Amino acid sequence: MKLFVGLGNPGAKYERHRHNVGFMVVDEIARQFSFDTWRKKFQGQVAEGRINTTKCLLLKPETYMNDSGFSVGEALRFYKLDLEDVFVFHDEIDLKPGKIRVKTGGGSAGHNGLKSITSQIGNDYVRVRIGVGHPGRKDQVYKYVLQNFSKADQDWLPEAIEAMAKAATHLADDRADKFMNEVARVLGNNDDKQQGRSKPKSPDKNKDNQKKRTEAKDANETSKTKENSTSPSRSDKNKEAGEDSPSGILAEKLRALLSRNSEKN
Repeated sequence: MKLFVGLGNPGAKYERHRHNVGFMVVDEIARQFSFDTWRKKFQGQVAEGRINTTKCLLLKPETYMNDSGFSVGEALRFYKLDLEDVFVFHDEIDLKPGKIRVKTGGGSAGHNGLKSITSQIGNDYVRVRIGVGHPGRKDQVYKYVLQNFSKADQDWLPEAIEAMAKAATHLADDRADKFMNEVARVLGNNDDKQQGRSKPKSPDKNKDNQKKRTEAKDANETSKTKENSTSPSRSDKNKEAGEDSPSGILAEKLRALLSRNSEKN
């Protein structure tokens, strides 16, 4: 038997908070695998069912986050489970939004729900860490996790919850590596789609440069053509220095004078 624990706070005013993402995941597992109706037990809400052939119990502690360990401890002792059969889904501020990691044991990283569980059952249970991002300052963490997910989070949150629930089959089979691979594949594809919609196609710099060179060449040739058409040729210059010019008149007078001298002689 496996115990899947989703961490959060009970009540409608908390249900969309970042701190309640664990509740969201186990709710989706119950929906996808058609678990029994939720009922009160172990100071929380429980639902029973099977994932593949493995019997599983879903648990949402209603002790509020800081005392989650009391609820988890009761369930663990009642079913005489080993710590390796306990999987806790929780928010993780030290991971970027939408990043999912699985680890066994380790510290609580300041998460009061994990602290409570560790104090009641020990440290070597499995944690499914769901990244929600960090507000940037330590004194803002409390307020941040007790706020609703932002509009920007809707780009990854529904897909992440659905992917984790679907991949829970691998956790039930003790294959955390396959769980991670499956979730990463789904979320990776979603990232590609988002980038494809948001990023404009990069311009082809080589084509732009070629176009600029062609335009410059055409402009240069046009300029040369205009210069050739407006600049007088050598023959044109000779015409300009024809009979009507002062030099032309002087030449004509000189020819006439030479002709008269020749007649006299």
